Amino acid sequence: QVQLVESGGGLVQPGGSLRLACTASGFHSDYYVIGWFRQAPGKEREGVSCISSATDWTNYASSVRGRFTISEDKMKNTVYLRMDNLKPEDSGIYYCARRAGAAEAECLAARAYARWGQGTQVTVSS
Repeated sequence: QVQLVESGGGLVQPGGSLRLACTASGFHSDYYVIGWFRQAPGKEREGVSCISSATDWTNYASSVRGRFTISEDKMKNTVYLRMDNLKPEDSGIYYCARRAGAAEAECLAARAYARWGQGTQVTVSS
């Protein structure tokens, strides 16, 4: 059974940091792309960051570039999203998603992914 499980969300003050984790199990693809997405109430799901397992190529939404860092621990089948200097507008449910293959195109597009985790809540508030 394929599964993606997110963890690490919580309540943090503006300017604070969190590290989210996305752990995969049951997958057998040699190459894959993992994307992080977020969705705030009343808004569409938006791509935040993504990483290709084949090349370690990464991409970020302009709104988080320089503040968020995506990384992978292949031995633990886990992709991390380090979030620094958090802002209230970063609040939302954060999801990770996975697709097979090494293609980097549209890695921030939700429509390009078939497998999703259940999400973890991030709230940035004083």
